[in-house]
Amino acid sequence: MSVPAPRRTVPGPPARRPGGHHRARRVTVTLAALGLVAATAAAAPPAPDAPTGCGELVRGQLCLRGPVGSDGTYAASYRRHGPAGPGEIIVRLGYQRKNDRITAFPGWFGTRRTQGGAVALSGRVEMLADECIRGVMQRAQTIYVTQWTCS
Repeated sequence: MSVPAPRRTVPGPPARRPGGHHRARRVTVTLAALGLVAATAAAAPPAPDAPTGCGELVRGQLCLRGPVGSDGTYAASYRRHGPAGPGEIIVRLGYQRKNDRITAFPGWFGTRRTQGGAVALSGRVEMLADECIRGVMQRAQTIYVTQWTCS
């Protein structure tokens, strides 16, 4: 009995690793996401160097940041001085606008409990060029305000 000779074949491509295709897709998606984040950061307007308006309170500081005299996103923040104290507090943060003719009622961004002695809320405010704005905070029945800031 004779044994047949082994077959000779042309070598083909190497065998694929399982998951190789998925890894390439994951890398592509990650690079695309990083590119999108970088493009968004480059297109974003620069943040103001100093707060638009801050007010010193007995136990903290209330600030309002935003593009004074134009529409845009404004942020009200409160930070307690020193240790946060025995417990966190619930505050309501917002803004108030005025011009030569009228002082507007407060507009509220919302209510939130401080975390680590600080809280910040923001929202879009439509503002005319001749208007001034200030930050407003309410705790229980007491209202605190910053000084007026005008463009």
